[in-house]
Amino acid sequence: MATEAEITAALAGIFAEVFGREIALTPALTAKDVPGWDSFKQIEIIMAAEEAFALRFSTRELDSLQSVGDLIRVIAAKAG
Repeated sequence: MATEAEITAALAGIFAEVFGREIALTPALTAKDVPGWDSFKQIEIIMAAEEAFALRFSTRELDSLQSVGDLIRVIAAKAG
């Protein structure tokens, strides 16, 4: 089972790849906080996270994602 710190580190790599730059991830970070984070980037993030953690998100889970912290919690619950 991955810890929240391990999940955050993996997501930091995903965000860096998707955005082409380092993004300081915090649980409160939202799309509004990151220039260029649009629906297409969101899809890239989700697809990369599904591949990295070998899981699939349900529509309900995707709809519940409002922040990076939400994404971390969903991954932790599914990976656990």
